[in-house]
Amino acid sequence: MILFDGDSGDFIAARDPIGIRPLYYGYDAHGVIIFASEPKNLVGLTEKILPFPPGCYYRNGQFHRYSDIAYVEKVSQDGLDEACKKIHDKLIAGVQKRLVADAKVGFLLSGGLDSSLVCAIAARECSHPIETFAIGMTEDAIDLKYARQTADYIGSHHTEVYMTPDDVIGSLEKVIELLGTYDITTIRASMGMYLCCKAIHEQTDIRVLLTGEISDELFGYKYTDFAPSAVEFQKEAEKRVRELHMYDVLRADRCISVNSLEARVPFGDLDFVSYVMSIDPELKMNKFGKGKYLLRHAFEGQGYLPDEILWREKAAFSDAVGHSMVNYLKDYAESIYSDEEFESRRQQYVFAQPFTKESLLYREIFEKYYPGQAKMVVDFWMPNRNWDGCNVNDPSARVLSNYGASGE
Repeated sequence: MILFDGDSGDFIAARDPIGIRPLYYGYDAHGVIIFASEPKNLVGLTEKILPFPPGCYYRNGQFHRYSDIAYVEKVSQDGLDEACKKIHDKLIAGVQKRLVADAKVGFLLSGGLDSSLVCAIAARECSHPIETFAIGMTEDAIDLKYARQTADYIGSHHTEVYMTPDDVIGSLEKVIELLGTYDITTIRASMGMYLCCKAIHEQTDIRVLLTGEISDELFGYKYTDFAPSAVEFQKEAEKRVRELHMYDVLRADRCISVNSLEARVPFGDLDFVSYVMSIDPELKMNKFGKGKYLLRHAFEGQGYLPDEILWREKAAFSDAVGHSMVNYLKDYAESIYSDEEFESRRQQYVFAQPFTKESLLYREIFEKYYPGQAKMVVDFWMPNRNWDGCNVNDPSARVLSNYGASGE
């Protein structure tokens, strides 16, 4: 938000603690600070566009931090059962709060654990069947069958949206422009979300969408199974939460908002995030043979979801809409650059240097719309390369040794 006092001429600018809503800033040629909710509106007006730091406010020429939601002042002493009970209750409260709306509410349902839980909770809270939406490639969508299974179980009015290779390639430049990023995993995961939200806007009267973002940062990704210690697990979670506004949260907001819809993120409920971050990281590590065990166990045996969904292995959204989607994007990039062109053209970028033809393609499209503004994003979203098993050259969990049955 930006509040302006017309009498005094003073103003204050501020952003929420996670950065769920976008805000950017820069300084013009005279050193005057300028703000915009989209970075494209600052192109040409400032030499350097930067994301407004979440949990901060700006006043009288200075930034002040009012909240660091990733910082844990005191580790919770709650044991497994108590922690799971609080996770259960706080997530339900987070969903309930976000069901209150003047406009019609819908739900993005990927068939994975996080979005399925949000939908299952909402289905219990609503007196009428909720409306759910899932998207996948026409040929090999992994998630559509799981989304359909969840929808049947919770009794939602369910819509499936299909996308083709032409839809993916044809939307690529538009998606990068609206995101304001060159990050590989953010762009991949945005393709399905953008096309799904576009269909919702064009074909329904829904104007508010609940999504399942932010769970991974709190409870762990596939790659955090490789965390060498609880301390390292917690440090990674803190880093991910602090950077969320440049990755998953950016994707959700842009893909939804550009289609004139409002995004709501129950896992981003401040009380919920603060509590999960405070749980002893020893409990959050994958010591039970299943990632996100605490979240699964919190809703076990209560009939919210069938066991097949509740205990399903995680598949990244960009993979689960169909492995073919990422393959098409890679093949498209391969068709554009020879090996020699790739090597010479990537060298011109010093910061966040492209390391695959796909990443070069995204960077060149990004530079077309945001020339010289790569530092809007801190780096590529990648597994922690310093951990054994995580030194990979692709952000997809598919390349990790523990991916297992995630893609089935």
